Amino acid sequence: MQQQAIHYTITLADPHAHLFDVCMEITHPDLAGQVVSLPSWIPGSYMIRDFAKHLIGLRAETLDGQPLMMTSLDKSHWEIQSCDEPLRVKYQVYAWDLSVRGAHFDQTHAFFNGTSTFLMAEGQRGKTVSLDIEANDFTRNQAWCVATSMQTVKVDAQGFGRYLAADYDELIDHPVEIGAHTQADFVAEGIKHQVVLTGQHDCDLERLTQDLQKICQTQLHFFGKPAPFPHYVFMVMVVGDGYGGLEHRHSTALVCSRESLPYVGMEKASDEYLQFLELCSHEYFHSWNVKRIMPAQFQTPDLSQPAYTEQLWWFEGATSVYDLLFLYKAGLVDDKLYLRQLARQMTTVYRMPGRFKQSVSESSFHSWTKFYQQDENAPNAIISYYTKGSLIAFGLDFKIRQATQNQKCLDNLLIRLWHEYGQPQIGLKEGEIERLASEVAGVDLNDFFDRYLRGTEDLPFEQWFAEVGIDFKLRAATSATDLGGETDSTTPYFSLGANLSNTEHQSVKLSHVWQQRPAHLAGLAANDEIIALNGLRTPNVATLEKILARQQVGSKLDCHFFRRDELIQTHIELDSIPKDRVVLRRQNSDAKPVWPKL
Repeated sequence: MQQQAIHYTITLADPHAHLFDVCMEITHPDLAGQVVSLPSWIPGSYMIRDFAKHLIGLRAETLDGQPLMMTSLDKSHWEIQSCDEPLRVKYQVYAWDLSVRGAHFDQTHAFFNGTSTFLMAEGQRGKTVSLDIEANDFTRNQAWCVATSMQTVKVDAQGFGRYLAADYDELIDHPVEIGAHTQADFVAEGIKHQVVLTGQHDCDLERLTQDLQKICQTQLHFFGKPAPFPHYVFMVMVVGDGYGGLEHRHSTALVCSRESLPYVGMEKASDEYLQFLELCSHEYFHSWNVKRIMPAQFQTPDLSQPAYTEQLWWFEGATSVYDLLFLYKAGLVDDKLYLRQLARQMTTVYRMPGRFKQSVSESSFHSWTKFYQQDENAPNAIISYYTKGSLIAFGLDFKIRQATQNQKCLDNLLIRLWHEYGQPQIGLKEGEIERLASEVAGVDLNDFFDRYLRGTEDLPFEQWFAEVGIDFKLRAATSATDLGGETDSTTPYFSLGANLSNTEHQSVKLSHVWQQRPAHLAGLAANDEIIALNGLRTPNVATLEKILARQQVGSKLDCHFFRRDELIQTHIELDSIPKDRVVLRRQNSDAKPVWPKL
């Protein structure tokens, strides 16, 4: 087989120590001294993660084994001494991050992203690379197989062998799952799709693939041909408790709880399963909106430094609009359920007082610190460009419909972005989406973006929804687990205005405290542990909430709590229950859906 200018070999060396062996061969190193580096972040997840901290035993040599000096330039760059012949770099990767962003390896499976695993030859980023994923006695004894969307060159029946990528950026955009996983296939619009499940589960694969097929078919049909990928892989790590996803150009890496998957005999889709389908829809939609339609600074970013943009309101916010909408268009949720799920999505914004402190454009720009490194004060200080971004995208849909007498909508902006930027792979400059939105609407939308994207105002949804026959209202919560939407409960729910959890030593711990609510006004703070209210022990959250349920607005409770190892006493006065849960209801339940336009 032909050797590429850059070639990698990875071997699953030690599952107990969680170590990969990696070898990188550079055919034509820089004669001035080849520099190699490892990314500090992974595209799609905007936080510096310093993957280089997991590299072990880094060394360089000629192909005949003569050692070459390596000098550290900074935390993730190394310079190899001048060499006028092919050279080899060897190292190990410690893989113990069970997430969609890193690398993980034990007796049950192996998973890795290229950003965690493969050094880049500086100055040769655009050269074609090859990768050998080597089988060994361990993988053969375990009957493990390889799953990845990377182009194959020559592989065996289990997928071990040689793969090819057009350049380094493509190499790191094809995560790899290796193990005795469960696999199912389906075809949508003539394109093969693969679902790979790793971990213990009782998933009804037939139902899962049927539902995913409907989602994929609907999205592919919406954007039209050609599709942005020749095939697609859903890689799912099934765990006891977990949720998340990361998009790639021909695949997505997902993690979900076992409770999120359908089981044989399930009649009605559970809330957990609907959330998982929405996650799959979200990451699949990113194949167009993020992987092809993207900010200019994300096209070939410096992976050692943050890449700043104010556009994530569109790339995550609009995607958060369409992920649920495509479940609706695919027939997986009906009109009533769609409005319930939408109301719950909107509730996540209205519960956050931080929406009045930080604009969504600021949330996007500062995602590297404030969003991805949230502290205990986050609800009071920041807002999510996912959730508030989705409301701005909804609002933009209303504005375009109003300006065009319902002849155009958000779909028209999205399709224009696809044809003019996504297909030709032209990066979007800052402010370009806002400019295009005004062109689609035929009116200047700067005031809209100034108030809601760059400002902190709530959008006037009560007025806008009423125009299309939908009642929008805010109500009080009825329980700690009340996510929004319609409810039959009329029981008042008094809260301290804090997130609570049980501790191992029979107390109630506060993790986040909302400003100007009872806990804050009483002087309580994050990590405090309440041990008694009105002289009664509070060994857990359930007991505390039972005490609160017997109170009235204005009730004052004597509270004893620990801050670190110091016992403190205070008084908590209960306030009126804030109205921050969204309800959406059609004014005429017999009417056909008039919004969103299908």
